[in-house]
Amino acid sequence: MAQKALEDLFYDTLKDVYYAERKIAKTLPKMARGAQDAKLKQAFETHREETEGQIERLQKVFEIFGKRAVGKTCAAIEGIIEEGEEILDEFKGSPAIDAGLLATAQAVEHYEIARYGTLKTWAGLLGLDEAVKLLDETLQEEGKTDELLTQLAESAVNKTALGKAA
Repeated sequence: MAQKALEDLFYDTLKDVYYAERKIAKTLPKMARGAQDAKLKQAFETHREETEGQIERLQKVFEIFGKRAVGKTCAAIEGIIEEGEEILDEFKGSPAIDAGLLATAQAVEHYEIARYGTLKTWAGLLGLDEAVKLLDETLQEEGKTDELLTQLAESAVNKTALGKAA
């Protein structure tokens, strides 16, 4: 069995996050439809557009690395999305649905922030300077999205969740 190196780990993680981003892009419209708060709906719609750009950046990183863009099932994102779907089903019509969807979205963001931070660091170690720039651009976007979601949670969504169920 050949010993695996950082290049292998980078490629494996890149495939994982590529799968995750494509899955997220498909899920965000569902979350937007399920959200009641107009600002939260808009945040999901805006993030879907950003996610499309992030997918394109990942495709460029694959090219820089000399590999074909291909995804690998990401159990972490599958689990987070499954939890979000449960919230959509179990809290439909509830004042708490937006808080649940927002919490799910932040779990996604925190996963992405961890992955992009790691990939950026590894790309630097591997001398993939152009990939570092692309991964950092996405990392910054993910951080801003997380901040926006925190502001929405603290300013309105969590307080609304305290209301009585319909």
